[in-house]
Amino acid sequence: MIISWPRIILPVGVIAIVGMLSGCTQLPVVGPSYRDIKSGAATTLSNGRDPLLVYTSRDAVDFNYALIDLNPPVLSVLSGISPDSFHGTFGTQRGPVPVIRVGVGDVVQTSIFESSAGGLFVSGDATGRVGNYVTLPPQTVAGNGTISIPYAGQVKAAGRTSYEIQRDIEAKLATRAIEPQVVINITEQNSDAAIVIGDAGQGRIKLTGSGERILDMISKAGSAGGAGAGGSGKLAPYDLEVTLQRKNRIGTVRLSSIIDNPSENIFVNAGDVIYVHRRPRTFVAFGALGNATGGTTVGGGDVSGLDGIFQFGQERLALSEAVAKAGGLLDERANPSQIFVYRGERRQTLEKLDVNLSKFAPDQQLIPTVYRVNFRDPSAFFMAQKFQMRDKDILYVANADSVEVGKALNYMTLWSASAAGYVGNAATVLTSAQILGGGGPATALVVGGAAAP
Repeated sequence: MIISWPRIILPVGVIAIVGMLSGCTQLPVVGPSYRDIKSGAATTLSNGRDPLLVYTSRDAVDFNYALIDLNPPVLSVLSGISPDSFHGTFGTQRGPVPVIRVGVGDVVQTSIFESSAGGLFVSGDATGRVGNYVTLPPQTVAGNGTISIPYAGQVKAAGRTSYEIQRDIEAKLATRAIEPQVVINITEQNSDAAIVIGDAGQGRIKLTGSGERILDMISKAGSAGGAGAGGSGKLAPYDLEVTLQRKNRIGTVRLSSIIDNPSENIFVNAGDVIYVHRRPRTFVAFGALGNATGGTTVGGGDVSGLDGIFQFGQERLALSEAVAKAGGLLDERANPSQIFVYRGERRQTLEKLDVNLSKFAPDQQLIPTVYRVNFRDPSAFFMAQKFQMRDKDILYVANADSVEVGKALNYMTLWSASAAGYVGNAATVLTSAQILGGGGPATALVVGGAAAP
C-alpha cells in the first residue's frame, strides 16, 4: 500500500478546520453566548415591537428561566418594587405605643386607699400617717399568673395592665373596705423585655411605657456603628442587617434603611428578638470585564484572589456602577450588546411585566431571571444608572463574535504549522529512503509490508 503524505495530511487538516468552525464547542470560552442564553430560556420578554416569545428549555438546562430585555417599561416596574421591610412584615404600627402588661415573674407592689379611717385596712386610731392607705409587701406574679390580696383572694395579674388589675381588686373589696382605691406599681419588670444580640452588643432590655423602637433598643444595647466605616471600630450601616423575630414572623432589613426611613423604625414588643449582624452585599462578575481580581473582603474574611467577587461598598449600587467596579468592558473582547444580570425575581414582579410564566410551577415564587442590556444603545446607559443591583446578583458580559472567529483562526494557524511539520518529517523519511535505496527516486513510502513497484 503506497501513501503520499502531502495528499493525505492536507485534506485531513481542511476537514478538521471546517469541523472546528462549524461547531465552536471545542473553542475555549468564558461563558454562554446570547444565542445560548436565548435558546435555553423558557420565556423571553423581547425589547421593541416583538411579542412575548416562549421557548422550551434545552436538555442541557436543568431548570427554566426567563430572559427579559431591559427597557423603560421594565425599568418602571422594577423601580416600583419595594424591598423587604419591617412595616410591610409587622404592620405600620402608627397607633399608640404598645401597652405594657404584667407578666409571670414581675414584682408588683399594691397600695390600697380608703376614704376614711376605721375601715378594713386603716384602723380608727391610726396616727402619723398621711392619707388612709396601706402598702402591701412586694410580691412576684406566680406561675399561674396571680397575686394574693387580703380579703380579695387570688387576683389574676398576668396579661393585664396595671389599670385592669386595680379595677379588679377594687371591685372585690367594694363590699368590705370603705370606698377602696388601689394603686399597682411594677417594681421589677422581668417579663416585658426584648433581646438584642449580635454586632450591636447583646443583652435583655426591659421595655418601658414610653414605647421603645428598633433604634432605641440598638442604642441601649451598645452602638452598632457610626454613620460610616471610616471610624475606628465603626461599621457602615449599609453593611449591617437587622433581623427582627416576633413570634412566628421574621423580617430582615438593612440598618441604613431603618435610619433613612422612619416607617421602618417600628415599635418593639415584649418577647421580640433583634439580631444585628454584619453582612456586606456582594455581586459576582464574569466574562469580558476588565478587573482581573475582585480583591474584596467578604464577611470579614480576606478573599483576595477570588476573581470577580465585589462588595457594593455603598447603600445602593446601579448596574452602571457595578460594570465600572468590575473594571469596565474589555475593548478587545466584550460584546456591548450582551450585558446580562442573573437573579432570582419574585413571581409577582414578573406578573406585573406580563411575562408568560406557564413554564413554571404555580407555587414557584422565585423565578430564575436574566436581564439583558444593550450598551450599543446610547439610552441604555441611562437605564443602567437606574437599574439597581441586588445582593448576590451575577453580572456577565459575553464575548463578541469576532473573538470566537479570532480563536478559530488561531487554531487554524496552529494546525497549519503542525501539518507543515508532519509534511517536513515525511520528506525527511523519503530522503532517507532514497539514500538507503541506492540514490534512486523515492516518491513513495512502503507500509504494511507491501512491496513498492
